[in-house]
Amino acid sequence: MTVLPLMRTEPGSPLPDLVALARNPSVDARQRLLMGVLTLCETQGASEESAKAFGDIFLTVAGQIERDIRKVLATRLAQADWAPRSVVNVLMMDEIDIARPLLAASPVLQDEDMMRVLLEATLDHQIEVALRPRLSGRVSDAIINRGEPATLTALASNRTAQISGEGVRRLVEHSRRIAALRLPLTRHPGLTETLAEQMYQWVGTALRQSIAARFEIDEARLAGVVDQATTEAMAPSPPAPAPDSPERNEMERRLIDKLHAAGQLKPGYLVRAIREKRLGLFLHGLAALSGLPAADIRKALADNSAEALYYACAAIGMDRAVFPAILAEIRHLNDGMPAGDGGSVWHRGQLSPASALRSFRVLIPA
Repeated sequence: MTVLPLMRTEPGSPLPDLVALARNPSVDARQRLLMGVLTLCETQGASEESAKAFGDIFLTVAGQIERDIRKVLATRLAQADWAPRSVVNVLMMDEIDIARPLLAASPVLQDEDMMRVLLEATLDHQIEVALRPRLSGRVSDAIINRGEPATLTALASNRTAQISGEGVRRLVEHSRRIAALRLPLTRHPGLTETLAEQMYQWVGTALRQSIAARFEIDEARLAGVVDQATTEAMAPSPPAPAPDSPERNEMERRLIDKLHAAGQLKPGYLVRAIREKRLGLFLHGLAALSGLPAADIRKALADNSAEALYYACAAIGMDRAVFPAILAEIRHLNDGMPAGDGGSVWHRGQLSPASALRSFRVLIPA
């Protein structure tokens, strides 16, 4: 911890105590050192050197910090514009009670950080992102693209979020199936009269009155529109594509291509896809990130051993610790395949992407 002497030593300063703590390798001493440097940054004003010292200490002991201390850290860093982004990124992915103040207010978080939360974190984390004050249009679009009811509703309730006219239109369209969206949308500043008339067709009586009052809509004129919409709704609609149909496969491939082109496709998205029982998204996502043909990923999924699948996952940097759980989910969705006992390939240490791809090609030739 050689950066500590760069701080000022004032009369009564706790700096000598911190230097003593820096020489003590115990976990307790490191945690007390971390909190001491944080207090110095807050009281003396954080310089570049002191902020770096805080970040270095945190990352050194991150895996040993108790929950209560992580919660205090997150609360105190939530308003700190000097907070190291690396520290905030670790805490924002912690359990939601710890992450919430940072997701709500941290000035150091950027759009890329919000995108990561949307792809890799829990639904509670995603809701906090959607509620974040002055959310950018880019992140709002990403939330709308995902179509998750809870995050859409949170976004519609966020009056300070930047949402384009097209974004509001898509939220209104989502409100056909998501009843919770309707109330916040009727009060949203971006709702236009045209969109309000569309919503009028599927909301309840109370919200119809609210819409009519806000936009001075002639309810009698819209009565015929509502009747027509009811008639159309009763008409038979084409069935949705079956999970294993070519149409569904093509839809999932296009979604993955879009995410990949936008730089939003990460290994964490594949983990979530499997947990949401969307094997097709996992397949195409693994192919896109690894550069392997989708046909070869299908062979690995149908193989008599899970080894090839593991190598494909290792090639994209997926943490080997999650592989056993992912494999169990895949087998549940894929009629027990890949077969075999699963082996213990994920206990051999993390492979480099190049080594993993070479190992995959030994098992699944091009």
